[in-house]
Amino acid sequence: QVQLVESGGGLVQAGGSLRLSCVASGGTFSNSAMAWFRQAHGKEREFVARLNRIGSYYTDSVKGRFTISRDNAKNTVYLQMNSLKPDDTAVYYCAAGRRAYYSTGVALDGYDTWGQGTQVTVSS
Repeated sequence: QVQLVESGGGLVQAGGSLRLSCVASGGTFSNSAMAWFRQAHGKEREFVARLNRIGSYYTDSVKGRFTISRDNAKNTVYLQMNSLKPDDTAVYYCAAGRRAYYSTGVALDGYDTWGQGTQVTVSS
């Protein structure tokens, strides 16, 4: 069974950094896009960053602050988050999807495997 397990969330002050990790197991992800989404309390889940056959792409609000990377040998994708802001507070989800590998990769329906989420809280 395909699984994604996130870790690395926590409480950090504004301006600080966190690195999220997502370990994939139980399947082949070589032709899958890997992405991070987030969901703030009371809001819809939104795209943050993805890696697919085109490369990396970020939502405007995190460009220049977040970096997505992938270690295929470890079946792990990372999200390095710097200069964190209170607006970054959310549950962060890792996702994998074959459809997103061949598309823009920003829509939720391009992903069919999701992790359980990890909470990121940024205090002001």
